[in-house]
Amino acid sequence: MRELSVSQPVPLSHLARWLVAVPLLLLVAYLVTFDQGVVSQAGDYLHELMHDGRHLLGVPCH
Repeated sequence: MRELSVSQPVPLSHLARWLVAVPLLLLVAYLVTFDQGVVSQAGDYLHELMHDGRHLLGVPCH
């Protein structure tokens, strides 16, 4: 007969990594796909990087 195992709680340090990584990845995805230059007008280099990222991902931008 098999014994039932009790699951251990997730350490807070592992959870904290995900709580930081997921919103950061969502922000990057927003800037590359939907921004259309509103936020990325801080400089030409950043604007061109986001523009090229949209073309790379196949997102229409013009």
